[in-house]
Order: sequence, then structure tokens, then C-alpha cells
Amino acid sequence: MTGISADAWVLLALAAVLIGFAKTAIGGLASVSVAVFALVLPTRESTATILLLLLVGDVIAVSHYRRDCDFGLLRRLIPAVIPGLLLGTLVLARVDDVVLRRLIGAILLLLLALQLLISARDRHQTQARTWSTAATAGVGAVAGFTTMVANAGGPVMTLYLLSQKVDKMRFLGTIAWFFFCLNLCKLPFSAGLGLINRSTLVTAAVLAPGVVLGAGVGVVTARRLRQQTFDRVVLVASVLSAIPLLLP
Repeated sequence: MTGISADAWVLLALAAVLIGFAKTAIGGLASVSVAVFALVLPTRESTATILLLLLVGDVIAVSHYRRDCDFGLLRRLIPAVIPGLLLGTLVLARVDDVVLRRLIGAILLLLLALQLLISARDRHQTQARTWSTAATAGVGAVAGFTTMVANAGGPVMTLYLLSQKVDKMRFLGTIAWFFFCLNLCKLPFSAGLGLINRSTLVTAAVLAPGVVLGAGVGVVTARRLRQQTFDRVVLVASVLSAIPLLLP
């Protein structure tokens, strides 16, 4: 903590507010916070600190949207999530900060490209897309991997849920429960890698009020948000957050 400058604290605080807002309104905006934390903190420390802050936001999101979850969709995804988490843990244990930082950026850009492709193809489709068992398992595995390595599983779930044509409240409830359970599962993996320590706990505790503030604003905003606006903001946030991570 002592190595963080005042300007860096301001950036981290704003990113914490954005995490809370993303958890209760526009999930894709969390990618911006991932980028900010990865740029300001050592990359491994950033993943652990964000995980703790995401859990704060998860608790708030679940408390607000607990009745809106589609548990049928979640049951089809969850079995494949654990292998994705294990693979992500292996990557975290073997790569250095520079490689991990660029990997996060590449993952975000890849997810952006996939979202653009599917959105363009399904522009006039009104019925939910039918996913095979293998494709659904693939979504779960990729969500587990990306959230373990880069805390960037949100865009994967966004693609999946948008293809299912879920309404806004069902979307928010399903996302809230999925990532609450997923982030709880990630805690022992992160602890086993030595990422949860005194420094990350203290940093997260200092920034947690920002998450609460952002979540409150997000709840109010979500009730007024149009789906078209949601889609556009997610795409813009994803590309803006990914590009800086790929630069030298």
C-alpha cells in the first residue's frame, strides 16, 4: 500500500465505484476497472484485490436481484466452470506480470470481437439461440478461465445471455448469482497462489465503500436503462479497457 501514489489511489477509487456500478447495472464496464487495476498495481496483486471488491459488489447485486435469476440457465453452465478455473489457476502460476497484463488485454479484445460478430449476425433475430450441450459447456469453461485469469468473465456471460433473449431484470439476476458463486469458488484458488495477503485485504477494505456507492447508483440506473444503450456502452468500454493493456 505504501507504494501507491495519491493519483493512483484516486484512479483505484474511481475503478472501485465502477465495479459497484457494473455489478448492478452494466456488467461490461467492469472491464475498465480490470484495466485500471492491472495498470496501477502489480498484475497478480490487482487480480486478487479486484476479486475481493467484486465479491462486495456480488453481495449487493444478489440482494437486489435475488428473485430474478434464471437458475435453469446456470445449471447448464456450472459443470464446465471448474475446469476453466483450474486452467486459469495454472496460467496464473506460470506467467509473469507483463505476459499476464497483455493476456488480459487480448482476452478483452477477443471477447469484444465475438460480441460484435454475434450481435451483427443476430441483429434481426427475436427468438433465443439454441446452444448445444458442448457449446454451453464451452461458455462455462471460457467464463471460468477468463474470470480466473483476468476477472473478465462478464463479456462471456453477456454474449450467452443476450443470445437467450433474456429481459433486463432476468439478465441482471442471472449474472448476479453466477458471479457470486463463481467468485466464491475462486477464493481458495487465489489464496493457494498466495494472492490473498495483508496488502490485498487492506487495499480492498479501503476501496470497498466505493463499490457500495457505485452499486447504489447502478441499481437506480438499471431501472431506467434501455437495452440498446446497454449494448453500446459494453462494446465501447471493452475496447477502451483492452487497448492500453496491449501497449508496451
